[in-house]
Amino acid sequence: MNITVNDALRSYIDPLTIDEYTALERSLLAEGCRDALVLWGDVLIDGHNRYAICRQHGIAFQTVQNTSFGSIDDVMLWMIDNHLARRSVSDFQRGVLALRKKDIVATRQRMQLQDAPAGTPASTSVGTPIATRDDVARLAGISSNTITQIEKIQKAATPELVNAVRAGTISINAAAAVATLPAAEQVAAVAGGKKELQQAAKQVRELKAGNRTPKASASVSEATDSASLLARVAELTAENAALTDRIVGLTVALKEARRTA
Repeated sequence: MNITVNDALRSYIDPLTIDEYTALERSLLAEGCRDALVLWGDVLIDGHNRYAICRQHGIAFQTVQNTSFGSIDDVMLWMIDNHLARRSVSDFQRGVLALRKKDIVATRQRMQLQDAPAGTPASTSVGTPIATRDDVARLAGISSNTITQIEKIQKAATPELVNAVRAGTISINAAAAVATLPAAEQVAAVAGGKKELQQAAKQVRELKAGNRTPKASASVSEATDSASLLARVAELTAENAALTDRIVGLTVALKEARRTA
């Protein structure tokens, strides 16, 4: 049987950890390969780790064809949905997969609209749009705030920091904070282990909190200055009213003096 391993598809889903791979290997050696590998033609689309282990140890396996795909994008979307349905997928992996699905769906819809006849309503585009962060969060089964943090990690984190998140060495929240550091500092924090990463995240948060304090103080100072200014205006207004009354009194007295002179 000719089976083709597409490197792009194989790397599209995060690899198993060493412990996960070892556990799968023990299971296959003890019980055989009970689940069929899924093929699209001769391309392997599900079961890459099982296939590698079965070949290594000469374990028999079955295959099943999925002929419903029209393109490689269809395959990727199926792989994403297939993995999102698994309980063992971490929150970080779920977020990454949901963001990938959003990109694929958005690209397909843009292409469909470009190819559609002029005047075709956008609502006729095939596929349900994943337009907002809340849509992505619902798809992944995590909070929109977690999606925001994953986007920050994808944008600024070094490969070493990303691997630490995947391995569970650092939380998504802490990794998003560490990702704001220069690349060299991220790498050094990862090399220092879990405690060093937690300390780096703590320092970043404290620095951000410190940067917000002067703003708050400035607001209080501005409010105090405004109150003082208003009080001074009121004081001057009162003095002006007193002077006006005095002038009026003097004017009346002067007129009376002239009348009796």
